[in-house]
Amino acid sequence: MSATGGAAASAAAPSGQTAPAPTQLMDRVQELAAQIDGLSDPTVRKTAQDFMRSIMELYGLGLAKVVQVLTDSGDAGAPMRAELIQDGVFASLLLIHDLYPVPLDERVEEGLDSVRPYLASHGGSVELVRIKDGVAYLQLEGSCKGCPASQATLELAIKKALDESAPDLVGLQVEGVIEQEKSPGKGPMLPVVNAQGKAQSAAPKQESAWFEVEGTMRVPVGKVISADLSGFKLVVANVDGTMLAYKDTCAGCGSPISGGELIEGILQCPSCSRKFFLPRAGRSLDEERLHLVPIPLLYDENVGVRVALAV
Repeated sequence: MSATGGAAASAAAPSGQTAPAPTQLMDRVQELAAQIDGLSDPTVRKTAQDFMRSIMELYGLGLAKVVQVLTDSGDAGAPMRAELIQDGVFASLLLIHDLYPVPLDERVEEGLDSVRPYLASHGGSVELVRIKDGVAYLQLEGSCKGCPASQATLELAIKKALDESAPDLVGLQVEGVIEQEKSPGKGPMLPVVNAQGKAQSAAPKQESAWFEVEGTMRVPVGKVISADLSGFKLVVANVDGTMLAYKDTCAGCGSPISGGELIEGILQCPSCSRKFFLPRAGRSLDEERLHLVPIPLLYDENVGVRVALAV
């Protein structure tokens, strides 16, 4: 159940067999807890629940001691402390026992920081208003406020970022989100693109998945690279340190734009020479109501770019 529990499971695994992954163990714990709650005999049910609670308290005492020792060790223990809280299973256990060393509001801000470059590419931003009773209250600003795609932006980017940085949040409340029936003329749509390469209107209930884009950890400033995700072609650009992703299709002629030259945020189609300004949703600079198809993304310097595609 913990990082050490996973190691113990690995050591105890029979020769030639693979030990269960930490996520499998956590799923199994939840399954067993549900079975205990469903026991018909109240005495047996209470005994089993007390047993699980005692085990959890025992783990909590052990984790608290680990955190205390690492904290008291100062700079010497800082690297180990940082490594442990980066481990998903260990971090989850710290959150369960209210031992996570980084306050919730700081982790929410960290998550929002990771998605702000994407929002900024569409002239918008998001701010944390307050956290109350475990609920984060956010405010969409700029062109994101009232944008017909605000709901999709929230679901695909902001929510994903906060799920990773602050999984213990109880909920989100967002101002500036409107329903999609409003006219898209007030701002560029932020469509989700499905894995077959077809653009779809943004919708809050649309199923989507996040995909890592290889080779994007160190994209130089001012450079564009192309990528192929199971047949879906896209381009990833580094504009003044901000990572942006678009479908690899010119909005004018339909040809690939991956071979175009990027100068000061302007990507020129190598086929028709139309110019698109990437920092503003890929809008055309040729007096046409055209723009490239932007793709929601998150960037982590240790992972690279991850993009959201409908599945």
